[in-house]
Amino acid sequence: QVQLVESGGGLVQAGGSLRLSCAASGRTSATMGWFRQAPGKEREFLATINWSGTSTYYADFVKGRFTISRDNSKNTVYLQMNSLKPEDTAIYYCAASRAAGVVAARNRYDYWGQGTQVTVSS
Repeated sequence: QVQLVESGGGLVQAGGSLRLSCAASGRTSATMGWFRQAPGKEREFLATINWSGTSTYYADFVKGRFTISRDNSKNTVYLQMNSLKPEDTAIYYCAASRAAGVVAARNRYDYWGQGTQVTVSS
């Protein structure tokens, strides 16, 4: 069992930055991912990182703006978000997968956090 708790969301102006954190407890040897869900939309994949941190994969629309990283000594995964846009407004979720490597498919994730709200004002 893995428990995930996101933090770091908030209100930021367009062009600003935020760093989200996801603290994991339990069996933490997992591939991790970040997703988001805006009102009325499907939850969408953003980024994933393997257990060792040596491999990452991003959705095209966040490449160059978002960076996923992890610190296994702290059981924490991060999402650095730069050049934020109003359309980035959503609830952001971290997730853990028992699959190896990098995982983009939402249905391959086994554990989810409760989410943290990110609001980008224009």
